[in-house]
Amino acid sequence: MSQAHPLNILAISGSLKSTSSNTNILRALSKFKTENIEFIVFDGLDQLSHFNPENEKGTDAVANFKEQLKKADGVIISTPEYAFGVPGTLKNALDWTVSSGELNEKPVIAISASPLYEGGKKAMTSLLLTLGALGTKMNEKSHLSIPNISKKINASAEILDPQLKEDLAKIFNHLVEEIQKSKTDVIF
Repeated sequence: MSQAHPLNILAISGSLKSTSSNTNILRALSKFKTENIEFIVFDGLDQLSHFNPENEKGTDAVANFKEQLKKADGVIISTPEYAFGVPGTLKNALDWTVSSGELNEKPVIAISASPLYEGGKKAMTSLLLTLGALGTKMNEKSHLSIPNISKKINASAEILDPQLKEDLAKIFNHLVEEIQKSKTDVIF
């Protein structure tokens, strides 16, 4: 079944590092897209001003971020773990959506990746709490923690580990299914 409009997936890396494994995970995920999927990796997390509830409009960079979220049919967030939580720049970006609701009822998948054996589980716990507060559409299949990431993907976003490739394909397909389901949900 072909669709009139492609599905729009916005991918957000929680890392600003140019050689980030989390950004490379997003690049690897983009290879799973089909011709009816538009996949955009957000570039500009570092340009968002500090969240201030007294200035909910924010800057042009904030407006651009919110607009990209509004256009997205689904969102992928891949984050490292910093000091047992998500990086401040990612949390700041998510804070900008608290009262404006761009992520409310939107299908989202969350990935944490770490060179350590726990796969950034504390960051994932923190991220899931935030995404729950934002009203995202997620379930038990909507998140993945990846341990020992430095041995599983290279700097060219080539997946070296067959199990990781399978896990990423599974979570990507889950997001696509959830997007399609949300587009066909009818309220009576």
